[in-house]
Amino acid sequence: MKSKPDIYHEKQSKQLCALHTLNNLFQKPDTFTKTLLDDLCIQLTPNSWINPHRSFFGLGNYDVNVVMAAIQLMDCEMVWWDKRRRITPQDVNSAIGLILNLPSPSRVGSLLFPFRTKHWLAIRQFDSVYYNLDSKLSEPKSIGDIQQLIEHLTRHLNEEDCELFLVNSTKPCTLAVAELM
Repeated sequence: MKSKPDIYHEKQSKQLCALHTLNNLFQKPDTFTKTLLDDLCIQLTPNSWINPHRSFFGLGNYDVNVVMAAIQLMDCEMVWWDKRRRITPQDVNSAIGLILNLPSPSRVGSLLFPFRTKHWLAIRQFDSVYYNLDSKLSEPKSIGDIQQLIEHLTRHLNEEDCELFLVNSTKPCTLAVAELM
């Protein structure tokens, strides 16, 4: 029986799920920091007193523009998936990872608010098994093989307000493959 691969996994802190998603996706601590993501927010909207790309209180809650800008710093691109299309193995196989943006209950401690926010999470393949690297989980959770991944993604995409993004390298194919090894 194969042992579980050594997977880097950050856990949820404040509203920093986008930060944790990025570090979990690229499998390195501090690949991204809150300071870097806040700087990207300012670069995206430099002359704004209230920045529309993050929480008003500075706790995180970064939007898709910040996540996309961060991914570009890693010579990658984030491609929005049109959920009217059926997902195939070919669609997923070329991606270095996947990101889901899901509706999530809004809470502070045990206090639950009547509105929902969005939560970011990464999915990556290790040794032919796909793992959910959600920072709200205590550890990475095995999804399974490519068919189980497609079923998992299809279930989520049938939910309201769920978005899927494929993360692809923008480097030449042979260089991108060599760096993953």
